Amino acid sequence: MTSSLTSALSLLARGHHHDLSQCTIDTCPIDSSYYYYRVSLAANATFIALFSISLIAYVLTYALTRRAAAFSFAMVCGVILEVLGYAGRLASWHNQWSQTGFLMQIVCLTIAPAFMSGGIYLCLRRIVYAFGPENSRIKPEAYTRIFIPCDILSLLLQAAGGGLASSESTANKSPDTGDNIMVAGLAFQVLTLLIFMLLCADFALRTYQRYKALGESAFDQNPLFVTLREGWRFRGFLCALALATICIFWRSVYRVAELAEGWSGNLIRHQWLFVGFEGVMVIVACFALNAFNPAFTIQEAMTGLGGLGSKKKMRKQEMERERGEKLEGAVAARSASGSASDNEGR
Repeated sequence: MTSSLTSALSLLARGHHHDLSQCTIDTCPIDSSYYYYRVSLAANATFIALFSISLIAYVLTYALTRRAAAFSFAMVCGVILEVLGYAGRLASWHNQWSQTGFLMQIVCLTIAPAFMSGGIYLCLRRIVYAFGPENSRIKPEAYTRIFIPCDILSLLLQAAGGGLASSESTANKSPDTGDNIMVAGLAFQVLTLLIFMLLCADFALRTYQRYKALGESAFDQNPLFVTLREGWRFRGFLCALALATICIFWRSVYRVAELAEGWSGNLIRHQWLFVGFEGVMVIVACFALNAFNPAFTIQEAMTGLGGLGSKKKMRKQEMERERGEKLEGAVAARSASGSASDNEGR
């Protein structure tokens, strides 16, 4: 009897959105709130603290090294959104029937990892240069040209869907249209990450096969990259990048499944799934790239041949070298001509 009454009250509260603003923990059943469960104060406060630490680490690393600007920008944007999202969930602890905190967390936490994916995509080109472009099926620059636009499209879809869902919910309308757009953006992000991981695996396999056949000559022999490959920090960065990619991918698959059911589906009702597959996965990815930030693990390679505008830099270096060789040849020819004239005079 009590269970039936609770269910009836829940349906009544959800059927009249204007009544939700009057609800409290004492007056309405918890499953009539936007979350369906009591939001954990401890879990969300912990995530705010952890993401704040990660944010400070990214900012300090860039301030001290002045390297990996694009990577740092992407990660900082993503982590700021994570902090805002968990702040929204923390605000919801005080009032789980308030739309503000709920919409803030669902939008910010949905789109934040799209920025982090962009940061991950930016790293692959440097890795290809470090081992040698001849080991890759496509040119190093193509990775950035393919995946960054895809990531931007995914981000735009998620942001547009989140904005539309928020406005629909605020107007007491069904947020399904906006939610579907968000799911489309997330699904596209999952597809992009999957293709990215397949290309990474293909590059690793081709590199290993060429190494078995050719030895060290299979790799780029630039002294900068030779030293880089031998260091433990670069190897740690490769492991951290792989871990971060898998975590973001796992999280994105979960959010597609969760949001595909709508804001009243089965998965969204379980807080432990959200904490484990959203919070834990993303903070592990952030801390992994904090510990092995490419700004200090790749160092000069971030602004050298593997950096932005690398093709132009290489061409410029080649032109300067050719100009120097021509100048040396002209000086040598002039010197030889002068010596010949002196000998004739004698």
